[in-house]
Amino acid sequence: MSRRPVIAGNWKMHNLQQEAADLTNGIMQELRAEDKAALPEVVIAPTFTALYAANKALKDCGCGKVRLAAQNCYFETKGAFTGECSVEMLKDAGCEYIIIGHSERREYFGETDEMVNKKAVKILAEGLVPIICCGESLEQREAGVTDYHIASQITKALRGISAADVAKSIIAYEPIWAIGTGKTCDSVEANRVISMIRNVVKGLYDANTADAIRILYGGSVKPATIKEQMAQSDIDGALVGGASLTADSFAQIVKGAM
Repeated sequence: MSRRPVIAGNWKMHNLQQEAADLTNGIMQELRAEDKAALPEVVIAPTFTALYAANKALKDCGCGKVRLAAQNCYFETKGAFTGECSVEMLKDAGCEYIIIGHSERREYFGETDEMVNKKAVKILAEGLVPIICCGESLEQREAGVTDYHIASQITKALRGISAADVAKSIIAYEPIWAIGTGKTCDSVEANRVISMIRNVVKGLYDANTADAIRILYGGSVKPATIKEQMAQSDIDGALVGGASLTADSFAQIVKGAM
């Protein structure tokens, strides 16, 4: 099955509104000459306060080459949940994708596999696409439990979700030890883990679902690494961190995935 690549930029806690608008416009300018049909799905994930500015820039352009994501959500529709944003609110802000389960959310804010599952269920119910993150720490890798740990994360994240909804979803494998460190997981090893994730999905559902789901690599992705990563059999794109904060480097990664 041919899977359309996805290049998603996670801006994390960077960019005020004008900076977000400028970066969005810069990315679109860098991609202006590219055929929309030939591009991967290009996704940007500003912080909550910059979603409006980025969405306005996307609408003003009208080229449809870049789509909007949020970096997190809450699984309740509304209520006394101070500081949270519901999926409905993010959909209203123009988001089509939501990143959930990022290692920073898990480590710093106590996000659990159960919470990731509840968020995924809610995102899919609202017609949006979850980008479900998974990955191992350096300690887990050195202990030889990478596959077990990630298989457990995926199994719990997808609990109760239909095969049709899983096929629409995106998984991002992010070895925690390679995020923001400048270290990149060897492409062959990253592909091995991603192939293992696909096999977990196959075991939970079926071969068609496993073939349909897009699985990205995330962890210090750079313009210099993307072509080798995309040449692998099971890597369907990238969740980009620091290199998504400048239009030129992010656009180079997008073009490298074509």
